[in-house]
Amino acid sequence: MIAVLRTRTLNALREELAKAQATATAAVRDAEQHQLARDLANDAAIRAENATERLDSALTCARADAARLEGELVTLRAQSLLDTEDRQALRMLLRTTRKQNDRADRVFVLFRSGELHSVHATRDAAEIAAEAEGAPRDAWITSTPCCPTPAPAAEVPWCIRPVPLGGTR
Repeated sequence: MIAVLRTRTLNALREELAKAQATATAAVRDAEQHQLARDLANDAAIRAENATERLDSALTCARADAARLEGELVTLRAQSLLDTEDRQALRMLLRTTRKQNDRADRVFVLFRSGELHSVHATRDAAEIAAEAEGAPRDAWITSTPCCPTPAPAAEVPWCIRPVPLGGTR
């Protein structure tokens, strides 16, 4: 059996085959472009995710730094208030000392680890105040401007220093 095809039908089939091949080739090109676009979108998504992780980490660090700095600020404000209160207390103590003893020519300043602790009219009062804060009886170092102690002030637990009143000497 021999199939007989007309030339017109054969030409029509060939044209349809060419159109189908052209459509298939275009579909393959479109698929390749879509795959390329998909790969580029995946790469962009990975980069965005990495950037988001870095930004989250930076935000966490910034929040921790902000909390630490806020704590330091609170501490510094409290220290500033204490310093102001200390100066006011010292002025009051000096006024009181001057009123109590007009003939006193000096006051005794009590230092604790190199920092001003209190001011007293007598050496005994300074020793009593230090002992009330827990200083042992034998922990006294007396220094004068002409004879400073051999150790740095911060290493000396308690020091009583006489300070002249009413003028420079």
